[in-house]
Amino acid sequence: MLLDFEQPIAALEGKLQEMQRLAADSEVDVADAVAALEAKIKTLKKETYANLTRWQRVQLSRHPERPYTLDYIDGMAEKFVELHGDRTVGDDKAMVGGLGEIDGQPVMFIGQQKGHNTKQRQFRNFGMPNPEGYRKALRLMKLAEKFNVPVVTLIDTPGAFPGLEAEERGQGEAIARNLKEMFMLKVPVVCVIIGEGASGGALGIAIGDRVLMLENTWYSVISPESCSSILWRSWDYKEQAAEALKLTATDMQKAGLVDGIVKEPLGGAHTDPDAMIATLKKTLLKTIKELAAVPAADRISQRIDKFSAMGVVVE
Repeated sequence: MLLDFEQPIAALEGKLQEMQRLAADSEVDVADAVAALEAKIKTLKKETYANLTRWQRVQLSRHPERPYTLDYIDGMAEKFVELHGDRTVGDDKAMVGGLGEIDGQPVMFIGQQKGHNTKQRQFRNFGMPNPEGYRKALRLMKLAEKFNVPVVTLIDTPGAFPGLEAEERGQGEAIARNLKEMFMLKVPVVCVIIGEGASGGALGIAIGDRVLMLENTWYSVISPESCSSILWRSWDYKEQAAEALKLTATDMQKAGLVDGIVKEPLGGAHTDPDAMIATLKKTLLKTIKELAAVPAADRISQRIDKFSAMGVVVE
């Protein structure tokens, strides 16, 4: 799948493939031309991805070939055992979690899961959890606390499921309880936005000692399309809405709302999933080690102070 702004790059890559075929099928020496074109493609890629608009980064965050939560877990963790159910209603397939190890370090993984095809997307409810999903997440966090295991949450959701049945089962209460309980968890908590981070659906598992964002992700109270539909009664102004929302990783870090940005491979996480998974694995191990050195009471105090300071205007 090619996005609009990637078309010029794809055109040059097509020419490169033609040159390489020509070299393979004939005795014509095109080595210099191939090298020059490869250098041009590399330069164009760097310029393109270094100057993306906010809307273009939103598009990259939704690329269907990006790794999802279970892809990261499968790539990083050994001995992963998925745990199911909230012990009240059922097992929400949009929220996954379980125990695993990263290079011998036990970790409780929790995250929203989208699907790689239509059938999987329907099965996972497009990554939009119901209340039982957030209650399952909280159950796993409490289990991690009981056994002194760090919690890693992987966030990728267009929002909590907005259906009537979700509201009837207490969607708002489930998310609010998660916020309260995550502030007080005694174990290290690392939250990573790996795709879309929309509204309370993302925030319900995003209260942590460290909140990180992958380079081409977004985090906001509302999506650009929904913002556009409210302000302009049309989705046609989604690009302007994205600019106004300032929802990229760079924007969030400047505002002090996240603690760090994890670099993606050139072109996005989907261009080299293995490299992206390896980078995140290294980042998580380093972060968990740093947090484990801090006494639990101090971690909790710092966590509360960090989030309490957000949005406060000092005159």
